[in-house]
Amino acid sequence: MKVSWGRGIEKSQVQRILIRATNWVGDAVMTLPALEAVRENFPGRHITVLAKPWVAPLFENHPAVDRVMVFDKGYGARAGFVEILRVSRLIRKERFDLAILFQNAFEAALLTFLGRVKQRVGYKTDGRGFLLTHGIPRTGHVLKIHQVGYYCAILRAMGWSAEERDPALHMDSEAREQAAGILKSNGIDSLDVIVGLSPGAVFGSAKRWPPDRFAEIGDRAAERWGARIVVFGSGGERAIGDGVCAAMKHEALNLCGKTSLRVAMGAMSLCRFFVTNDSGLMHMASALGLPTVAVFGSTDHVATGPRGPKTRIVRCAASCAPCLKQECPTDHRCMLDITPEMVWETMEELRGDVS
Repeated sequence: MKVSWGRGIEKSQVQRILIRATNWVGDAVMTLPALEAVRENFPGRHITVLAKPWVAPLFENHPAVDRVMVFDKGYGARAGFVEILRVSRLIRKERFDLAILFQNAFEAALLTFLGRVKQRVGYKTDGRGFLLTHGIPRTGHVLKIHQVGYYCAILRAMGWSAEERDPALHMDSEAREQAAGILKSNGIDSLDVIVGLSPGAVFGSAKRWPPDRFAEIGDRAAERWGARIVVFGSGGERAIGDGVCAAMKHEALNLCGKTSLRVAMGAMSLCRFFVTNDSGLMHMASALGLPTVAVFGSTDHVATGPRGPKTRIVRCAASCAPCLKQECPTDHRCMLDITPEMVWETMEELRGDVS
């Protein structure tokens, strides 16, 4: 890819770097290899990540990050405008030499432009090319590869090295201890065989395998592995989690919306296995190194599948998939054709491979 406008950036002139994080949990996890590559290309420099509050915990303990700056627009045009002014002034005060925009939005470029960041690098998307000093075109190639490679390609376009390694999350011990306390108060010991289920998907119902099938997986794990079952998800997915627990014959703990993302990460790290739809929690599970089985239907497993040797994907080759739609306009065959037996067999195979 050819970078437009700006010339090459002299690394020795860069001391303070701002990275605009993506807004979705899964996307944020997939930027971590590129974030690590920034650190490797600019050792010893100060790196700040600008992130929305719901993804900020993913960066707070990462060794490539010196500081996390929270950007929360709130609701309404006025609140958004006020926050843009506040954050742009803060950026200006910090005197950043370089901004790397992993988020594709116009707003990300506007913030760094108003913040007078000297060099502004990112894809020329959303009509923001004129705000960038180094605009990178999105070619057909980068739109077809895994998202980990998509973000690393920004750095490569600048002539910087960027290895497409598997994402890895870093967590503080306090979050793990808090999570263990929550599980213990619900009768689950951290040494138990804990199987996590993530039956939700914020993007839309087309990505969701039916809750009763997750329930069947939970019951099989309880009966055959002696597992304790914990259901994970956001507050908006609490009803889905309740549905899974109600459909199970064995007791399960629904943590949907009952913890912060940081503590949820701690609880997930105590799991021995994770079964999930294509979601942010899927990427978190694989980045925590958990054996992870992901059910895919409407979305593209090539572009957004979980990364790592302990991950497996279950999908059916429906003629209409991947459609990338939020809601299925027909019969949801891409998900309904996937049976609990198919998922369980994949779990057993993966368990044998990692044991």
